[in-house]
Amino acid sequence: MAKRWPVPANCPVCGGTYVVTQLQCEGCSSRLEGRFGTGKLSSLNGEQTAFAEVFLSCRGNIKEVEKALGISYPTVRSRLDDVLEAMDMP
Repeated sequence: MAKRWPVPANCPVCGGTYVVTQLQCEGCSSRLEGRFGTGKLSSLNGEQTAFAEVFLSCRGNIKEVEKALGISYPTVRSRLDDVLEAMDMP
């Protein structure tokens, strides 16, 4: 299987938002073309995605996130705020 790269959220040339226009099946190579949304999670950078994965695996328990990442409560809250901001969530 070929290496998969994350879908970039924004164009490096103009900063515009990318739109997914084609999906391909790994099994039979059939393709579906159109305009597909990527969801709010696609707006996270690598560091934010890694944090969100740990946060979810700890089921939102901030004490567990502190332990898993070796960071303080204020740092967990700050990173969570960064993730929410990137996802345009209040």
